[in-house]
Amino acid sequence: MKIKYLPALLALIVSPIALFASSETDRKIEDAAKASYNYRTVLEDHVSVKVSDGLVTLTGAVQDADQKALAKDTVENLPGVLGVKNDITINSTYPEHSDSWMAFKIRSRLLVMANVSAATTTVDVQNGQVTLGGTAENLAQKELTEVYAKEIDWVKSVKNNIVVVENKPTIAESMDDASITSQVKYALFSHKATSALKTSVTTTDGVVHVTGSADSDAEKSLVTKLAMDIRGTKSVTNDMTVKS
Repeated sequence: MKIKYLPALLALIVSPIALFASSETDRKIEDAAKASYNYRTVLEDHVSVKVSDGLVTLTGAVQDADQKALAKDTVENLPGVLGVKNDITINSTYPEHSDSWMAFKIRSRLLVMANVSAATTTVDVQNGQVTLGGTAENLAQKELTEVYAKEIDWVKSVKNNIVVVENKPTIAESMDDASITSQVKYALFSHKATSALKTSVTTTDGVVHVTGSADSDAEKSLVTKLAMDIRGTKSVTNDMTVKS
């Protein structure tokens, strides 16, 4: 007679342990999201993260739809996440395609691209004409900053007044794997010559692994380059198959 009560007794013992383990996982997800480069630096801590049993709820206000998607994609790449409810609102202080919007887009891009510095670069936009100022560690960094500015939609021209000051390189802020993965995905999504829908991206200790299919060898090579251009990427393993 006593045996039939054993499962219920075991359930009472195990349930608190399982609940504790779930709460601990939820806390780790919240901490990892808040500590990620994307949340701290790109989103500037404007997004709140709450997790219950692996289900993430995001709230707060961001500048545009790209930032809202970035917040969601970053937490989706964290271990233990079962789903994401994105309740972030878009409250832009920059009218789309305005000078201030372009300046914001350029600064945001410099935050996530390798070999450039948003901290030492000033950006001014007047009637679609961009003026870059500040300092760069070398000529290559100065020229690359200009290239990234020109890639922003609606930019008409770029005047590069950055001064090269060949001092010791500044210590770059480290990037976490979840932030790298989401930035690589965004780069593939926003580039007209690649398809993010046919590509899977994972990152482990800064090493980006790409799988999926490419329409040509050129597209596969471009995917590798775009991934390498993201801040924090150490190397890229591209296992995409090329359609014959």
